[in-house]
Amino acid sequence: MPLVSGGAESHVRELVRQLRQRGYLVDRVSIPFKWYPKEEILTHAAAWRLIDLSESNGRPIDLVIATKFPSYFVRHPNKVTWLIHQYRAAYELCGTQYSDFEHTELDVGLRDTLIRLDTQMLGECRRVFTNAQNTANRLAKFNGLRGEPLYHPSRLSDRLRPGPYGDYVLVVGRLESVKRPELAIRAMRYVNGSIRMLLSGDGTQRANVEAVAESEGLTDRVSFVGTLDDQGLVDLYAGALAVVYVPYDEDYGYVTLEAFLSRKPVITAIDSGGPLEFVEHGVNGIVCDPDPKAIGAAIMDLAASRSRAASLGDAGYERASLVTWDGVIEKLLGLPA
Repeated sequence: MPLVSGGAESHVRELVRQLRQRGYLVDRVSIPFKWYPKEEILTHAAAWRLIDLSESNGRPIDLVIATKFPSYFVRHPNKVTWLIHQYRAAYELCGTQYSDFEHTELDVGLRDTLIRLDTQMLGECRRVFTNAQNTANRLAKFNGLRGEPLYHPSRLSDRLRPGPYGDYVLVVGRLESVKRPELAIRAMRYVNGSIRMLLSGDGTQRANVEAVAESEGLTDRVSFVGTLDDQGLVDLYAGALAVVYVPYDEDYGYVTLEAFLSRKPVITAIDSGGPLEFVEHGVNGIVCDPDPKAIGAAIMDLAASRSRAASLGDAGYERASLVTWDGVIEKLLGLPA
C-alpha cells in the first residue's frame, strides 16, 4: 500500500531492488486499500481485478508477482503470487480480539465471499509461493491450495552487526493489536530495574500501548523510540541484550532474522507462528507462554548470563545466514536451478 511502511511494503521494495540488481526491468504497482466499513473490502479488491497488467504504454509485461490481498486479483496471463497474507481478519483471526469480523450473518457471508474469491484468484496463478510455512498451512486449510514456502532475508541483512549485550531488550514492529506490544511491556513488571525495554515502530495502537506502560508504572523503564532510519535500527539491534518478539500467529516476521544476524537471541511465544520456524527453545532463543510473567522470566534468564545470551545469539546467526535472495529469485522467475 502507498503511505505505509510495514513489513509487507518493505518486502516488496526489497524484491524490486534485488531484481534490478540482477538486471531485470521491474516496477512496483501500489494502490490504496480501505477496509472500513467492511463493505469497502470487496470494492478495493475489485479495483485490482479491473487492472490488466499484460501491457503498459504499449510495452508487454512478461511477469507479474503479486503479494498480499488484494494484489493477486490483478489480471495477467503469467501471474505468480508470493503470498504474504490474505485478509487475515476474515480468516483465522475471525472471532478473536484481533479482528472486527464476528460470527454474524453479515460477517460470515462476507468472509465466505472473500475466501471463495481468494481461492479463485490464487488458483489462476502459474505458481504460488508463501513467505513462510505458517502462511502455506493457512492457504491449505482455508483455500485448499498448495503454496511452497520461500524464505527471504531482511533488507538490512548486509548492515546488521553484533555488539555488546547491553542493559535493554528490544521490541521491533508496528504497534498494532496482533503484534501484542502490550504483552511485552507487561512482562517488565517481572524484570528488575537494571534492564530497560525499547520499542521501535509506530502504528494505530501507539496511544493505547503508551497508556499500558503508564498504567503499569513503567514509563521510566519502557521507551518508545518511534520509526527509526536504518542505521538507527541497526545500532539498536547491536546493543540489545535480546529481542522480544511475541506477535500472535505471525506469518513470517523480519524481526527474528534481523535479531539473529545481529547475534541476539529471540524471546518469542508458543502461539507466535512464523518465528517458531526459526527460533528453537534453548538453542538460539527462548520460547515461552504468551504470559507477561513467563516473558519476564525469560528476560531475567538472559540478563543473569550474558554468555548464555551470546551463545544463543551465535546459534541464531548460523541459522539466519543460510537465508539468501538467489534461491528466491530463481523460484519466482521459474529459472533453472
